[in-house]
Amino acid sequence: MNRRDLLRLAALAVPAALAGRARAQSARARRFIVFYYPDGVAGPSQEGMGSAWHPTGRDGAIQLTEQTAPLADFARDCVFFRGLSMGPTDAGSHPGGAQKLLTAVDHGQGASIDQVLAQSVGRDAPHRHVYLGAMANQNNASGDKHISYPAAGSSTPPEDDPRRAFARLFGAAPEPVADRGRQSVLDVVLADLRDLRGRLGAGERARLDLHVEAVREVERRATAVVPEACGAPESLGAVDDRLYEPERFPAILRAQTDLLVQAMACGLTKVGVIQASHHTSELVMSRFPGTPMHDPGFDMRSHQASHYGARHDPARAEFRAYVQQRAWWTQQFAHLLGELRARPEGDGTMLDHSVVLLCTEVCDGNTHLHDDMPFVLAGGAAVGVRTGRVIDVGGRRHGDLFASIGRALGAGFDRFGQDSQGPIPGLLA
Repeated sequence: MNRRDLLRLAALAVPAALAGRARAQSARARRFIVFYYPDGVAGPSQEGMGSAWHPTGRDGAIQLTEQTAPLADFARDCVFFRGLSMGPTDAGSHPGGAQKLLTAVDHGQGASIDQVLAQSVGRDAPHRHVYLGAMANQNNASGDKHISYPAAGSSTPPEDDPRRAFARLFGAAPEPVADRGRQSVLDVVLADLRDLRGRLGAGERARLDLHVEAVREVERRATAVVPEACGAPESLGAVDDRLYEPERFPAILRAQTDLLVQAMACGLTKVGVIQASHHTSELVMSRFPGTPMHDPGFDMRSHQASHYGARHDPARAEFRAYVQQRAWWTQQFAHLLGELRARPEGDGTMLDHSVVLLCTEVCDGNTHLHDDMPFVLAGGAAVGVRTGRVIDVGGRRHGDLFASIGRALGAGFDRFGQDSQGPIPGLLA
């Protein structure tokens, strides 16, 4: 082949290569959401009765259980897992499960998946990470009561007040579009920063880099243009100062859920966590008005109901209440999925372009198992997540699910947490 023909062929190949790269880049999920609820599920019982949580079926024919029934309209958008393990360390413990839940590392000695993705996928958003709670800080909860870990062994608290969260996300006056061409203050002093960085040791350089990135995030927030359509969700109007009264919990959780979806639809963040209460929760769910659990004359707490006994006994009040509670949590998750599916995006909906995880810190609430975790993954149809299935992963560590999520988001890692084997085969097309 002569040089002219070679150049002609190369000229034709470059656009094709770029187009292929563009397709690969577009085939990434645009956002990641975690929805956490406390105290596990009615899974395999102490006396050996099979799980009352885990759905069954294959090839799109999924048989949901009473606890997962609220997801009936979204079954084709979900993956239900069997056989996911968080490992033997601290098995039988709520705190140990909470520490491993999103870090996939014993004792929480690693950054959680949401924080890792915030540093990559969410890096260019005005808010790299949004962490919202509903009574998650009740009774001065801290430490292992919180599930998001920016660094090994160190969790951070969520924002429990939807009004404060809205002010933080949407409250700043947007900058006029005409001013967006202004040079970053950091870019003005970039040469000086590079000179300073070259004269520092490794530890000081790392601290300088963190400081510069923090300043950039503040700058992104200050200059973010919030579209006029991005107002307060209607559910925010139902929130008042009674943040820690159980009767108000459903309204608070609904407002936080709608607020996170609104922030993502408006491009303010790509990574978010909703934490509903915390492990060993004293949340009195029998005070939720308008629900099957409502019983003003009898207080039934989440953690109290989770210790329903050695067997699944519908005649026992704790077991009946526990199943109702777990169904209520999946109903709230269904609301989140519905809000995402109601918003068109690209060639589908926000749900198609999002990866959403439903999780809790133990499997069965009575035995506190750390095996056969009741995780549900939803969304991602536009980026190749193969939904509408029950997948048995045969005891693989749950960090492999996070490795799969990282791949779906184009995060650049193939292992996550302890004993990770990599992404779960067949989960992504």
